[in-house]
Amino acid sequence: MAGNPTAAPSSSSGSSSVFLPPPSPSDGELLRSLHRLARDLSAVDTPAPFLRAAFASISRRSKLLAAAFDDLLLCGGAGAGAEGELPRSASLCLREVLLVLQRFKAIVADCSARSRMRLLLESDEMEAELRELNHDLATLLDLLPVVELGLADDVLDVLALASRQCRRCSPAPEAEQALKASVLSLIQEIEREIVPERETLEEILVEVGINDPASCSEEIESLEQEIGDRASEKWTASMIALVGLLRYAKCVLFSATPRPSDSTSKADVEAKDGEPPAPPSDFRCPISLDLMRDPVVVASGQTYDRESIDRWFSSGKSTCPKTGQVLANLELVPNKALKNLISKWCRENSVAMEACEASKSEQAQAVAANKAALEAARMTASFLVKKLSVSFSPDAANRVVHEIRLLSKSGSENRAFVGEAGAVPLLVPLLYSEDAGLQLNAVTALLNLSILEANKKRIMHADGAVEAVAHIMSSGATWRAKENAAAAVLSLASVHSYRRRLGRNQSVVEKLLHLVRTGPTSTKKDALAALLTLAGERENVGKLVDAGVAEVALSAISKEETAAAVLAALAKRGGAEAIVNIDGAVARLVAEMRRGTDWARENATAALVLLCRRLGAPAVTQVMAVPGVEWAIWELMSIGTERARRKAASLGRICRRWAAASAADGERGGGCPVATVVPPAMMAS
Repeated sequence: MAGNPTAAPSSSSGSSSVFLPPPSPSDGELLRSLHRLARDLSAVDTPAPFLRAAFASISRRSKLLAAAFDDLLLCGGAGAGAEGELPRSASLCLREVLLVLQRFKAIVADCSARSRMRLLLESDEMEAELRELNHDLATLLDLLPVVELGLADDVLDVLALASRQCRRCSPAPEAEQALKASVLSLIQEIEREIVPERETLEEILVEVGINDPASCSEEIESLEQEIGDRASEKWTASMIALVGLLRYAKCVLFSATPRPSDSTSKADVEAKDGEPPAPPSDFRCPISLDLMRDPVVVASGQTYDRESIDRWFSSGKSTCPKTGQVLANLELVPNKALKNLISKWCRENSVAMEACEASKSEQAQAVAANKAALEAARMTASFLVKKLSVSFSPDAANRVVHEIRLLSKSGSENRAFVGEAGAVPLLVPLLYSEDAGLQLNAVTALLNLSILEANKKRIMHADGAVEAVAHIMSSGATWRAKENAAAAVLSLASVHSYRRRLGRNQSVVEKLLHLVRTGPTSTKKDALAALLTLAGERENVGKLVDAGVAEVALSAISKEETAAAVLAALAKRGGAEAIVNIDGAVARLVAEMRRGTDWARENATAALVLLCRRLGAPAVTQVMAVPGVEWAIWELMSIGTERARRKAASLGRICRRWAAASAADGERGGGCPVATVVPPAMMAS
């Protein structure tokens, strides 16, 4: 027997392969939906001034329809059946009207979510879509069987008026087209390196609806998000150029104090409100110090941001930047687990992560290929530096330095433009400012600039720059400022000659040690990382040991994984004796070899191997005297990382030879060896 083809099976067979469309709304629900939708559309807000006419027409026609649907609801339709059902032709027609109104609402919602500049660029397409919808609505209103519905004459007049207005939908106003042409013309002028006139720029932004620093910042953020999402392939180049133009306009036209979230931090005890917390050090690339967007693992097992390590390899280097280890190959393996953790952290702390949707390097390449965007950035840098040179009050200087900090935050081109414009000598004196916000903005701007190689030279050759950074590390107003100063030392020390110069500066070393002793976790990490880089230069090791770096690293070894790396670096380049002479140093290294992170265990084992090789019996005796060291070596050889297994095997061979030599001496009457138990894996030749 044939059944209803759309009906669900009467018995529950466990199958979920049949999906049925939702039931159609009743005519009563249909009328209520139409009335509600028309009422919502009649109260729409205009997302941009240049769309005022288009949205006003949507509002007017929706008000007319809301009045008609209201009458239909009240009387239920004079031509309705006994159960309140509408005539079939009327019901079908009104259901089509509902679909059209839903499309209108979707367009309104989409426009509200877009950036204003993108709306202007795509205004022709939007106007065409609105004309099509108006034509469809007019046709449906004309087809509506008003006679069958028995509507009152005044309601018929309202519907007829709405239909006429829909058919009279005019093309985009000339003013809107002129505004779009002006924006595109402005982009072309910037490409020709013509600085926009202030009055023209201000007039255009007012017409777009950008008239204060907050709306300008929001527009920049919206455009950058849309560029990352590839929201409009046709206009991507213009949108990239407009981001640069808006940054320039924000500096030239608007002079508002930065929001508290731009100059302070939640990590600072002294601040009540702040910017999103600094990313955990594990989430930051050891090269760029920025949050990693596309973390990848190199052959040494260390993780870097893809863009940064690609630049490192492109410069001809084949070593691991963090460990100095020569890499067996230059393959990059995506660290998906870490990327997921970073994405989660970004979501929880409301931090934008562009590379979640699109590669950061792709965006950077797009900007680099966009002449208008580059020229706008160059103009912005030049304007800001000139303005900083004549800023006499801390408040005025803070506004400018804040913008320099933002401009230099991403993109090597932006950092180059700011450095070439002469920002560094102007920023250095501001590190002594008593204004906490200005101090933080200035040191962070220098940190951002220092990522570029050419700017490292500018900073190191600027009068008093190194001393000013050291001053921040000791007397900074906030821990965040001190942390960024330590990070700046780390960045500068990546250059061989600067590493020696910074290592010779006793003040810099002392201030870094003070941060390790007293700072919060994130500050300790950056200070230890800077000391690790300085310890990579043999000439520095003696001075670092004399300053007490070994003692400080040992005090932090169970809390910060970089501490073990610092000790390994000291042991490798002449500091082995100083480490062994510290009471309990070997025992703490063995403890870290057993309980630390993978990287800490690697470095603790490497440090022990170096101590034994450099000092011989005095060091080996201390190692073998630590209870359980043999089992720690055996365990690391079994489950450690590749580097940890190699180092553990080396330490095992050293211990095995020492045990054999001690046993031989005991047999010859040369003394009793220290009691030890050596696992079978270590006894193998």
